[in-house]
Amino acid sequence: MSETHYSQRLSKSRFVAGCQCHGLLWSKVHEPDAPELQFDRATQDRLDQGTQVGQLARTRFPGGVLIDLPYYELEARVAATASALASGAPAIFEAGFMADGVFVAVDVLERADGGFNLIEVKASNSQKDEHLPDAAIQTYVLRRSGIDVARAEIMHLNGEYRHPVGELFQRTDVTPQVEGLLPGVPDEIARQLEVINGPRPDTPIGPCCFEPDKCPFVDRCWPSVPDHIRTLYSVGLKTAWKYMQEGIDTIWDIPPDRRLSAAARRQLRALEGGAMIVEPGLAEALAPFSGRLGFLDFETVGRAIPVWLGMAPWGAAPAQFSYHEESPDGSISHVGWLAEGPVDPRPALAQALVEACAAADRIVTYTSFERRCIENLQQSVPNLADPLDAMKEKLIDLPTVIRDYVYHPDFGGSFSIKNVLTPLVPELSYDELAIADGKVASVEIARLLLAEDTIPADERHQLRRDLLEYCEQDTRAMVMLVRRLRELAA
Repeated sequence: MSETHYSQRLSKSRFVAGCQCHGLLWSKVHEPDAPELQFDRATQDRLDQGTQVGQLARTRFPGGVLIDLPYYELEARVAATASALASGAPAIFEAGFMADGVFVAVDVLERADGGFNLIEVKASNSQKDEHLPDAAIQTYVLRRSGIDVARAEIMHLNGEYRHPVGELFQRTDVTPQVEGLLPGVPDEIARQLEVINGPRPDTPIGPCCFEPDKCPFVDRCWPSVPDHIRTLYSVGLKTAWKYMQEGIDTIWDIPPDRRLSAAARRQLRALEGGAMIVEPGLAEALAPFSGRLGFLDFETVGRAIPVWLGMAPWGAAPAQFSYHEESPDGSISHVGWLAEGPVDPRPALAQALVEACAAADRIVTYTSFERRCIENLQQSVPNLADPLDAMKEKLIDLPTVIRDYVYHPDFGGSFSIKNVLTPLVPELSYDELAIADGKVASVEIARLLLAEDTIPADERHQLRRDLLEYCEQDTRAMVMLVRRLRELAA
């Protein structure tokens, strides 16, 4: 296969993107500044953690040589790799190879009996099918470069690891799966090289839009029509595609005899009538939301490489909570708690939480996440397991009531707290908050606790205020939603 004909080359990341969708590949090459391809704060943090995982993985290969050159200096990286191979290095990190218009950098190339082990390092807790094209293109290029790849592996985090006991990494042999993919690699390379060196391809929508991951260009490529079938309650991209294959492009195309959930039927009725629907049973459903009523929300920290006792890779440790409490007389109190410093926040948080919630008859939450956080605390703070268990028994679910009894045309098919809040409580929103997303909050808490020294003091104080304000908004929103539901029930 000739390389000189093409001005654009493939890399392993480009190849993997092209295996999902040629349109996605073309955009990554020719539209790198497209808004859809810009990383938000949470995505960038996951990539940074992936880099940390890769760096730590190298410590498992003593004597390894790192090809520490800028990524764009391809020829220099290939030459440095050849030199490291000639020197007999037991392992090479970021080893560079080029063949058939494809450049790959191998995370770890390990010398083995009579050949080499190709090791792709992933920050996930298991080996996944989407890792296989990545290993396959590397194996192909290395063999075309004269390297005897005897074994292909995915080195990933060990989901059973609990800090600090055990081995953080696992190595999974994927050689048989890779060998099965290799016969199709040359033709796919040829197709992808034609794509990136030609005009934008006309790629139809389909499963490639959501498998193995949601494509960032879905909103650009999919039909933009009012009441698209994607806006029906509990319909994701995969289900929407199935509907569209039947000629059902909007919710108005749904056959009358099609079985739908009660919430979806209520959505259709609300949209048809252009008005909010409130079912007669709402007052009865709200009966448990009485007495001394608490409202609880957690924010957590999850790191790929655990830092606190007993944590698993990517395990979520509660590090912040907000708690509003409504007394029978209607008065409202609030407790906000946010960890400080790098020490494990869970013991102090659990103690503050138990004290804050002690008087509540019931505690309102908006997701099952809060229950899981309390269970996490029971395991990590065993001396408070009993009061935490009593707290868990008080939990009651607010979104279930909304989903089963209320639908506003502006919900957009979703019962997330942000989707229901503005239609039901217009005076309250997240729009003016400096932090308005739970994933971003998690990233910022981790930065505040684990990299405090890198943040100027004034910025650090403002960040704490922003985090406390965001978490407080979640519980305040629940307070206002319950009050609004009571009005609707009346």
